[in-house]
Amino acid sequence: MKRKLDWEIRRENLFKIIEVGGSDNIISRGYDMLSTLVIVINLLVSVLATFDQIEAHYSGILVVVELITVIFFAVDYVLRLWTAKYLYPKVSKYVAVRKYVLSFTGLVDLFSFLPYFLPIFFPSGAVAFRIFRIMRIFRIFRINAYYDSLNVITEVIANKRQQLMSSVFIILILMLASSLCMYSLENKAQPEIFQNAFSGIWWSVSTLLTVGYGDIYPVTFLGKVFGIFISFLGVGMVAIPTGIISAGFVEQYNRIKQISEYAQEEDVNFIKVQLKEKDVWANSKIKDLGLPRGMIAVVIQRQKDIIVPRGEVVLRSGDTIVLGAESYIQEGRIDLKEIVIKEQNEWAGEKIRDLDISRRSLIVLVKRNERVLIPDGNLEIKVGDKIILYTQERILDANHIQI
Repeated sequence: MKRKLDWEIRRENLFKIIEVGGSDNIISRGYDMLSTLVIVINLLVSVLATFDQIEAHYSGILVVVELITVIFFAVDYVLRLWTAKYLYPKVSKYVAVRKYVLSFTGLVDLFSFLPYFLPIFFPSGAVAFRIFRIMRIFRIFRINAYYDSLNVITEVIANKRQQLMSSVFIILILMLASSLCMYSLENKAQPEIFQNAFSGIWWSVSTLLTVGYGDIYPVTFLGKVFGIFISFLGVGMVAIPTGIISAGFVEQYNRIKQISEYAQEEDVNFIKVQLKEKDVWANSKIKDLGLPRGMIAVVIQRQKDIIVPRGEVVLRSGDTIVLGAESYIQEGRIDLKEIVIKEQNEWAGEKIRDLDISRRSLIVLVKRNERVLIPDGNLEIKVGDKIILYTQERILDANHIQI
C-alpha cells in the first residue's frame, strides 16, 4: 500500500513538472524552457533540411539532432499519458487518458514523433508518413502556454470567435456571389476561362482578398466595372476581421491594465492558518468550507508543495492556508479600550464565559506577555493580562485605542 502511495506521489510530482509551472517551481520552469528549446530546434532542422547545400554537407548532424528531438517528443507524450489523470481529475484514469489522446494537443503530440518511426514498420508508406511530419509545426502552440504574453493572442481569438466567424461567412458569401456574377458577364467572351459557375472562384478570391495575381481577369466592359466594384469591396471585407482582432487586442490590454490598477488601489489583507488534526476544516473540500463573502482561500502550502485552492481540493492536517479579504474601510472610527488586569481586579482568575460584562461589550483579544491570545469561553484571565475590548460603557483606568 505504501509503495503504491509512493508511486502516486511521484506521478503527481511528475505532472507538476511537465505541465506549465509557476515561477516558484524551478524544475518545472526548467522543463518548460527545455521543451521550448527542443521545439524550436526541431522546426529549425526541418527548415534547414530543405536547403540542398546544407543537406549535402550536414545531413548526418541534422538526422541526429532530429532523432534526439523526436525521442524527446515521444518520451514527453508517454509521460503525459501516464499523468493524464491529474490533467482531468474529475474523471477516471482511463477516461482521462482517452480525453488527452483525442484532444487537439494530444493529437499534435502524437503526430510530432509517430510519423518518424512508422516507416520502420511500413517502409512502403515512407513518403505518405513524411507528409504527416508537418503536424510537428503545430507543436509550436505549446510555446503559447509557457508565456503569458503569447496567451493574449489565443484569448483574443477565442473571445472574438463569433465576430470572426461572421466576417468569414460574409466573405465566403461574397466570393460565391461575385463568382456567379462574373461567370454570367464573362462566359461568352472567355468560355475557356470562365467555364462554369465555380471557375470564377479563384478570380473572386484573388480580388476580394486584394492578392491580384492577374492570371484571370475580365475583358468585357460590364465585367471590368463589376471587377472595380468587387476590388473596392474587397478592401473593406479584409478590414473587418483585421479590425475585430485589433479591437480585441486593445480590449485585452485595457482589461489587464485595469486589473493591475485596481489591484494597486484596493488593499487586501492576508492571514495564515495552519490546520491541526482536530480542526473542522481538516479533510474538507475548499468548496465546503463556507467562507463568508469577500474572503477567499489564496493558496495552500502542503509541506514543500504550493497548491492552487480549487473547489475540489481536500485540505489535510498540517496544511497551511493563506486567506485573503478586503481591508476594513469605514469613514467613522472604532474606539477600543485596553485594560490591564491587576491583583484586585474581579476578573483575575476568572474564565471569559463567567465574566459579568455587558452584552454591548466584546473582548477582542488578550495580550499576555509577548503572546496574543484569541479569546474563547475557556480562556482564564490572569494578573498582568492586557484586555482589549469594544464597549460603549465607561471604564475607569482604561486606555483608548482608535482604529
